[in-house]
Amino acid sequence: MKASRKLSLVMVVVMALAAGMLYAQGSKGKDSQLRTVRGTVIDKDEAPVDSAVVYLKNQHTQDIVTHLSAGDGQFRFSGLDLNVDYEIHAEKEGWTSSSRSISNFDTRKEFVLTLKLDHKKSGK
Repeated sequence: MKASRKLSLVMVVVMALAAGMLYAQGSKGKDSQLRTVRGTVIDKDEAPVDSAVVYLKNQHTQDIVTHLSAGDGQFRFSGLDLNVDYEIHAEKEGWTSSSRSISNFDTRKEFVLTLKLDHKKSGK
């Protein structure tokens, strides 16, 4: 009986370790499905723009997330689904950048973009 108890205990420990390793591998796979988009907002003279509104639109859900650029023009969106298309642009004080697309066919995990505020925003 004692030998079978030890064997049962060893089996439980081995199963617990195996489950932990599978969970860790599953977590890594999930992280690998995420991407980051970061960059700089600049004006038409190529100077960094503080407090520009950067719009990131999920093309699947049509949800829009915004961030303000920092004093050095920097912005960052992280935790984005690798399997979704996004559109991004920036605006400030009547000026807008061209929209940029981020395709799910592009498998890069990190995009670094420069959004140049060089178009007058049309009044719709």
